[in-house]
Amino acid sequence: MTTMTIQEVSRQSGLSEPTLRYYEDVGLLGPIARDGRSGHRRYGDGDLDAAQVLACLRAMGVGIEDMRTYQANRLIGRAAAGEQRDILLRHAARVDGQIATLRVHLDYLRVKAALWDARDRGDALAEADARAELESILPRLEETFR
Repeated sequence: MTTMTIQEVSRQSGLSEPTLRYYEDVGLLGPIARDGRSGHRRYGDGDLDAAQVLACLRAMGVGIEDMRTYQANRLIGRAAAGEQRDILLRHAARVDGQIATLRVHLDYLRVKAALWDARDRGDALAEADARAELESILPRLEETFR
């Protein structure tokens, strides 16, 4: 069995050392073996795999409780497949909403930039077009603030 230090697992998983310790403390990782002489953590391949899964979930905004359920279900396997699917689809729906919000923000920024560009060039027609487009975006933009 390969053993790795916390620094190696941090580097390979993208999780900071304090985060790895925290995830062990709250039961998301481990228990992590300790070196008999130094007491330092020694991670195995399975620990690294679990840390990498947690790093992905964390990057997607999945909370600790869903991470805990997801990790427990990984050990159960097929019998927990439906619950795994539901967790992932729930977070996919949340990310879909975030993407929709970001698209509205992006549309607003681009149209606003076009408006200022038209003003900079002294192009009254382009400015009027940008204003009209901005008016169509504003209700969607306001909705993102609610």
